[in-house]
Amino acid sequence: MSKMYSSNLTLEQWELIELFISPATSRDRHPKVEVWNVLNAIFYLLTQGCTWRDLFGNSPP
Repeated sequence: MSKMYSSNLTLEQWELIELFISPATSRDRHPKVEVWNVLNAIFYLLTQGCTWRDLFGNSPP
């Protein structure tokens, strides 16, 4: 995400949450989007009350 929103995770918050997200194994595909960006988009959606398709242009698909 290029723009900062008040709902975005801080680096410290991300480091705490990242511990609970399982790392990709060698047989898994590489993710097409970063989980941090997906979480930021979800938190933005929850705080702004908009629909997924009304998210900002640089949000993950």
